[in-house]
Amino acid sequence: MSDAAAPAMLSAPHAAQARWVGFKTIIVREFDRIIRIWGQTVVPSAVTATLYFVIFGALIGRRIGSMGGVGYMQFIAPGLIMMAVITNSYANVVSSFFGAKFSKHVEEMLVSPLPNWVIVTGYVGGGVVRGLLVGAVVTVISLLFAKLSIHHFAIIVGAVLLTAIVFSLGGFLNAMFAKNFEQVNWIPSFVLTPLTYFGGVFFSISLLPNWAQQLSYANPILHMVNAFRYGFLGTSDVNIALAFTLMLAFAVVMFAIAVMLMNRGVGMRE
Repeated sequence: MSDAAAPAMLSAPHAAQARWVGFKTIIVREFDRIIRIWGQTVVPSAVTATLYFVIFGALIGRRIGSMGGVGYMQFIAPGLIMMAVITNSYANVVSSFFGAKFSKHVEEMLVSPLPNWVIVTGYVGGGVVRGLLVGAVVTVISLLFAKLSIHHFAIIVGAVLLTAIVFSLGGFLNAMFAKNFEQVNWIPSFVLTPLTYFGGVFFSISLLPNWAQQLSYANPILHMVNAFRYGFLGTSDVNIALAFTLMLAFAVVMFAIAVMLMNRGVGMRE
């Protein structure tokens, strides 16, 4: 049902209530799904982060020494937290929404009085919940290996929320265009993973030659990771204001595209 048709059937208060109930239902369902299969949603990132700390932090980090003026373990901790947020926000939405398409129960939402922007917001909210939940778990693990102090709390919260929103929207767009489960994995495997590893999680781009540094600035994950790191350590390879501008711009543009594609029925009518 189109966004224009819903208000014709419901008064404004009832329409607002229906939208809130629909949004809340999607969020609760996504949260229940995350908790129900916690062995697939939470544990892998916790184990991966622990291995990174042991191998890169404890073993290799001893030879590296300091990075960006702090111990190597402290340096990679914010990057590993952000990496968990990125991968889990994306994975939750792409798998959940594609599953809804595959099993056809997304059609129940499309014929309901819910506007498409509420559906998009609900799935993105579910991705944010998983990203923040897993990020919190990885943060606890990080504290076992490194001492993290809070340099700027508002920047930490803003960076992690915007990053989770951006990659949840990315997962939604991937799910809309995907026609099979193989296509669901293309973007994470061939785009997301390389950008994450070259996004300053394990090293400062100041170590790179000038041409590589300039190339790295085109990687949005570099800006996200460094903004988040600045909130903890007070050091960054990028301009923080620019980083937040990029994250906000990505979030707004991707949300608008997702709603527009939903209104056109892209990926819904095959």
